[in-house]
Amino acid sequence: MKSLPYFCRGEVVQGFGRGSKELGVPTANFPDSVVDNLPADISTGIYYGWACIGNGDIYKMVMSIGWNPYYKNTKKSMETHVIHSFKEDFYGETLSVVVVGYIRPERTYDSLEALIAAINSDIEEAKVKLELPEHLRLKDDNFFTNTASLSSVSLTNNAPSTSQTIMNGY
Repeated sequence: MKSLPYFCRGEVVQGFGRGSKELGVPTANFPDSVVDNLPADISTGIYYGWACIGNGDIYKMVMSIGWNPYYKNTKKSMETHVIHSFKEDFYGETLSVVVVGYIRPERTYDSLEALIAAINSDIEEAKVKLELPEHLRLKDDNFFTNTASLSSVSLTNNAPSTSQTIMNGY
């Protein structure tokens, strides 16, 4: 996927309401405008990277991009699980993410327990992969200090992330 790392941000919107309640894994959801602007080469599946809420700290994250086959969704979504415990919801806040790598394709499961086990395995894999030096450096990217715009930016692996590097609608 030549579009990785992929930088995007948007307002956290109400999702399907399953993350915390059914799965025990709260997610922050992007609006359709962000989902609809994903590059074509970012296929559906599970990804990992870095996330920041507002101007807060930067945390590891996993993200599901797609239709969530277990639930048979008809609407494509980008659901981000920030690997941190927050005291309250942050609907309406700006979520900034850098999608760094791909874990696996979407798949369906025979049971809710099997889905939860897969999600927990994805979280553990993301934690390990994000410790690699090439991924750790993206945690300190200038993208996280410039949260003024609610758009998406995709930078190639070799392109510097500065305020002069403007792509995808900027």
